[in-house]
Amino acid sequence: MSKLEQQIESDFLTAFKNKQKEVLNVLRLIKSSIKNESIAQKKSELADEDIIKVLKREAKKRQEAISAYQQGQRLELAAKEEKELIIIKQYLPPELGEAEITDLVKEIIKENNSTSPADFGKVMKLAIAKVAGQADGSKVSQIVKELLEQNQ
Repeated sequence: MSKLEQQIESDFLTAFKNKQKEVLNVLRLIKSSIKNESIAQKKSELADEDIIKVLKREAKKRQEAISAYQQGQRLELAAKEEKELIIIKQYLPPELGEAEITDLVKEIIKENNSTSPADFGKVMKLAIAKVAGQADGSKVSQIVKELLEQNQ
């Protein structure tokens, strides 16, 4: 069992003992998603990287649901999803800030002599590989696009 999975299991048992219903429900859902992913990948155990991907997928679902509920004026449901998102984010690595992403992308552009928006695909591929799940792809994409347009 991976370190992250052990942490989730430990927190699950603690929430069960302390009768923390909301936390327990979210952790139960996370454990189920991890199990489903291991079945899909035909592996008995997932590595921490795979579990982080599952957690990011669940976090993204919550963010989309929050947005939809807020647009539909269902604030009580949005609040419930926000609480779940907070619990899920506890298990995710900290995200890089915009300044850190910008520095990283500038370095990639410099190393590869990328000068025009035509190099977007190449730079994005390298940037996503370097951030390795520590930043949202849309944020990275926006920064790459802005920096390549400045270089023209």
